[in-house]
Order: sequence, then structure tokens, then C-alpha cells
Amino acid sequence: MGRWRPPAKASSPYITAEGAAALKAELKQLWRVERPEVVRALSAAAAEGDRSENAEYIYRKKQLGGIDRRIRYLTKRLDVIEVVDRVPQDRTKVRFGAWVTVVGDEGEEKTWRIVGADETRADQGWISVDSPVARSLLGRVPGDVVRVELPEGPADLELVDVEYLKSPGDNPI
Repeated sequence: MGRWRPPAKASSPYITAEGAAALKAELKQLWRVERPEVVRALSAAAAEGDRSENAEYIYRKKQLGGIDRRIRYLTKRLDVIEVVDRVPQDRTKVRFGAWVTVVGDEGEEKTWRIVGADETRADQGWISVDSPVARSLLGRVPGDVVRVELPEGPADLELVDVEYLKSPGDNPI
């Protein structure tokens, strides 16, 4: 049996204005600061002589390859993203950029923000619009109960609140 796998499904092109700005800042940082530093270090390592046994040279080549891959990805991704910087007219329904509060089977309350695939941060409660939880919540209104397949098994989530804020407690976008 081969190792071939079909390509991953393309993620949604949607991103918040903050997420787009972060991707642009990362690209600028990689291109203007990190890449030139690695190229200088690579040149210095290459000048030391035998490259086949030069650990610094080998390390810097791999580092440069990683930076170039990330630059290529960001450049292509920035061409296809669609910035969503407006609040929808109907603020009662869950849409992209919403902060949603749900109550699970056990009565535990969780709050998540639905964001683009490139800006997910689990530690801050930012989930991808492509995730099963977000897909099941899109278009719902408070009071709706959705069944979601989670890694630990199916769960029923009741949508309690929908807000369109930068973060809980902030002013609307």
C-alpha cells in the first residue's frame, strides 16, 4: 500500500481584517528581516569550506527552505483571501466573525469566535469556520440545539448567545 493521500480540501478564503493584517505583517517580517539574516548566515557558513560536513551550512539551508515555503504559502494565500470586515445585517444569526456561547450536554458553557482557517487560536477560543462545530452553528439563532461530532463522540450544543464584538466585552466591529 502506497503513502499517497488525496490533497486536503481547500480551506475557506474568509478571514477577519485583523487576521489579514497579521498574515501581511508575517510576510513582511519573513521577507525583510528573517530571510536576509538567514542568507547572511548561510553565506558565512558556505565560506568556511567543505559544505558536506558543515552542520551550520546544512542547518541554514533547511532554515532558508522553510522560510521560502512559508513566504510562498503566504503570497498565494493573500491572493485568494476575502476579508470580512462588516457585521451582518441580521445579528441574531451565527455568521463569520461571531462570538458564540454554547452550553454542552454536561452544562458547561463555552465561548468561541468563528474565524478563518489561517487565524485559529484554540487558547483564545478562535475556531475555524471550516470546523465541524462552526459549520453546525452557522445560520443558527439562540435557543437552537445542534448535534456535533466531536473527537470524544457526539454532543448536543445549545446556542445561548451570538455577539459580533472584537472580543467579549469590547465595542462592536
